[in-house]
Amino acid sequence: MSATQEAQGSAAATYDPLRLCVFTTVALLTWVLGPAVVVAFAVLGFVGYLKARRAGLMRSKCALRDTRLVLGYLGLVGLSALAGVGWQLWGLLR
Repeated sequence: MSATQEAQGSAAATYDPLRLCVFTTVALLTWVLGPAVVVAFAVLGFVGYLKARRAGLMRSKCALRDTRLVLGYLGLVGLSALAGVGWQLWGLLR
């Protein structure tokens, strides 16, 4: 086995917690910028899943599995966050 194959094998066996870094970054953006970031990510996810569903994806790796449920979830989160943005703006205008 070559050194390159050994390095690739050990790299594949090592767990990279990249998702945790991504989750932390999203949480930080949400904390700093508020519900506007939640709206942005919900819209981004909704559009991505809608395109994937139209391309034939019916089952997702998401915990909800069915892409219709994922779309409903993302839509509900987006609308709720949009209401939060409206609430914040209403408070600023009062």
